[in-house]
Amino acid sequence: MAAVSGTGGQQVPDYQVNPGPPDTGDAEDKHRLTALSGLAALSLDALSSVAYGPEAIIIVLGTAGAAGLGYTLPVTGAIVLLLTVLVISYRQVIAAFPQGGGAYAVAKAHLGTRASLLAAASLVVDYLLNAAVGVSAGVEALTSAYPSLYPDRTWICLLVLALITAANLWGVAESARLLIAPTLIFIVAIFSVIVVGLFRPHPVVPVIHHEPSTLVTVGILLLLRSFASGCSALTGVEAIANAVPQFRQPRYRRAQHTEVGLGTILGLMLLGIAVLIQKFHVHAAPSGNPTVLAELTAAAFGHNVIYYAVQIITMVLLALAANTSFGGLPVLASLLARDNFLPHLFFLKADRQVHRYGVVVLAFAAGVLLLVSKGNTQALVPLFAIGVFVGFTLSQAGMVRHWREQHSDGWVNRAVINGVGAVFTLAALAIELISKFTEGAWLVVLVVPLLVLMFTRVHVTYAKIGAALQLGKTPPPPQKRSSLVVVPVRGMSLLTEEGISAALSLGDEVVAVTVCYNDPDDEAADARFREQWAEWHSSVQLITLHTGHRSIAPPVVEYLQTLEKTDLYHRLVVLIPEVEARKPWRRLLHNQRGFILDQAIQKGTDDVVICRLRFRLASVVRSAQERAEAAQDPPPADGGTGS
Repeated sequence: MAAVSGTGGQQVPDYQVNPGPPDTGDAEDKHRLTALSGLAALSLDALSSVAYGPEAIIIVLGTAGAAGLGYTLPVTGAIVLLLTVLVISYRQVIAAFPQGGGAYAVAKAHLGTRASLLAAASLVVDYLLNAAVGVSAGVEALTSAYPSLYPDRTWICLLVLALITAANLWGVAESARLLIAPTLIFIVAIFSVIVVGLFRPHPVVPVIHHEPSTLVTVGILLLLRSFASGCSALTGVEAIANAVPQFRQPRYRRAQHTEVGLGTILGLMLLGIAVLIQKFHVHAAPSGNPTVLAELTAAAFGHNVIYYAVQIITMVLLALAANTSFGGLPVLASLLARDNFLPHLFFLKADRQVHRYGVVVLAFAAGVLLLVSKGNTQALVPLFAIGVFVGFTLSQAGMVRHWREQHSDGWVNRAVINGVGAVFTLAALAIELISKFTEGAWLVVLVVPLLVLMFTRVHVTYAKIGAALQLGKTPPPPQKRSSLVVVPVRGMSLLTEEGISAALSLGDEVVAVTVCYNDPDDEAADARFREQWAEWHSSVQLITLHTGHRSIAPPVVEYLQTLEKTDLYHRLVVLIPEVEARKPWRRLLHNQRGFILDQAIQKGTDDVVICRLRFRLASVVRSAQERAEAAQDPPPADGGTGS
């Protein structure tokens, strides 16, 4: 039991704080992720990419006709090889940086502040695009099965995004539990399509061959472009390393198991779909409707209940793939806020381990992208995956330095793994930028430096505030200083009484000011108010500020400016009494006078302290009743308790 008491002046009465049962971490840990729920919460981006990653490959290869489609499996194999390197590398990142942050944490520790901010900005862009692409691709799968919904795809996208946001505001582990069943069903559905398709000698439904209007030759540039497009399937691989703190103990072990499970499942899916594409000679539809996955499902099962079930579960998983961003970006934003590169409110966490501000900002930005793109996945894909490959490269390069500095047993082998990963991802990044630059990648190249600049400006601002406040240093001893409290009032009421009473307890001198407009009616009302004030027998002076404008703020600001010039008081305080509505909708009924004065005083004065004192209506009424009862029943003259 802890006792709390004052240390100076009047002694504060002691009271006992009940610390509750010992904190074993179990209560907090139950709101964190297991390996299975982590796979559901943080891997949907990567797993669901099988619905658009292979399609992105054959859209490029299909421009060379059947000859180009023959390279689908080799290109996919190269992507799976890169996936393997990334999974191995990120297992090492998880072990070395269990506090999370992924590329940002690694770059910050070993490559410097600028590299870490570049990694963070790139990941922020990727998370935003992932949320938008996941939702739009999911709705695209739905409209493949139900074409009549296609005109309403934008509003469907926003509805799905709102549902995902609500689930994440509810709680991290709670939202992950909702995703376990759909994730497992999706995995079973995709492997069912692959296995059944492999045993089919011929497609159940003939595949529609969408031949290009003009053919190009197969060359190294075409293969590199298809590789770059297919690398969109690798986004989300880093999300587990970014969100290690979201896992239960032992955190890094659970995160590593989740990373390996993700890589294994995703690699097998990509290879299986690539084999089916070549077997059935599937071409991508120019409009993206139907999708390649829809055509493969029809070829394996036909247009039956299973076909529609696969499309629906694909739609659900693609939409829920945005959850990877909701699991990773808020954690990344909290780390940036902790390091003073984002506003500190992003570091705040709710009871269920939810960084609510990060969730809300992500949802808003993704909603803007969906509105601008009109829910069209292909409009967003050219921007996709570039940011994450910047993070991949910086993360692997930083890990090479990490192992070299650590110099532990086997450090050379670990450094080689990360070095190979850095070379591979840097090459993929270069290919992505070159091949997609004119298709929209230039926008990412522009946005990432702007985000880095924003992070830097926030950090500089916090540094200036810290220096001005001398954070961490012991200030001079506190002392009482002369002050004047100005209370704007408008008519006689209990709120006026509460405000004046509070001001008398705060300052050496108190003055009330009221604004009178230059018209007969208002002047008459002011005269009645001054009579009431005199009858009130208040010790506080009432000053009337006359103005020809129908605004309360300018005369009050002008009066305060005059007081500032006198230098009679060390501190000027404006106390604005307001009614605090118990229900949010009732706030709309108030005239917002406090807000208007607050903004005007901030803008028009240099050194005035503003105190907006909000009183609950019930508290004001109860206080008035207590004073009335005390006036009717005064205490005995001898100070006794009475009988």
